[in-house]
Formats: sequence, C-alpha cells, structure tokens
Amino acid sequence: MSTGDELRAAVAARRDLGPDFEDALIESFLDKMGKEVDRRVDERLAAIPKAEELAGRSKAAYGQRLALAIVSLSLGTVATIALSIQGTAVWGILGIWFAIIAVNGIFGTERRP
Repeated sequence: MSTGDELRAAVAARRDLGPDFEDALIESFLDKMGKEVDRRVDERLAAIPKAEELAGRSKAAYGQRLALAIVSLSLGTVATIALSIQGTAVWGILGIWFAIIAVNGIFGTERRP
C-alpha cells in the first residue's frame, strides 16, 4: 500500500470511528510511515559499500602511491646528479622529470570500482 493510500485509509477510518480514535489512528499511521522510512533507509545503506572494504582498498592504494613517489623522487634525484656530472643538456634532465611526473600523475589518480 502506498503512502497516499495509507493516508486516505487513516482519514476514512477517522471519519468512520469519530474523533475519539483520532490519537490512535495518528499513532498507527506514523508508525507505518516510520517503518516505511526505515525500510527505504536500510535498502539504501545496503547498496553502499562497507566502510571496512573501502578503507582497506584506500590504505593499500595510498601505500602504493607513496612508495612510487618516494622511489620516483630518489631515482630522479640520482639521475639528475649523474646527468649533471656528465654534462647532459637541461632538456634531458627535464625529460626525466616530466616522465616521473607523468607516471606519478597517472598512477596517483584513484580508480574506483
């Protein structure tokens, strides 16, 4: 029975029973509506992934991004020093850092299932 049908039935029952039963009819109607709201909320909550599942995935992804960033910065710094000692052009060094930024940027964007 829809909400409108429930309300119509409560109003019709009030007409039939009179004002003496008005409080009982209102309480009954509100109880039914409260149960319907609870049912809808439960359905919506069931559709949302559990926080524990998301937290586990998020922590692993965060750890991987952090490790990539640390390794990238370390290797980029070593490569920059080595290329600077060899006298390599600035464009070569900038190319390495551009690649590091691109890889970290691509990997750093969080993909959600």
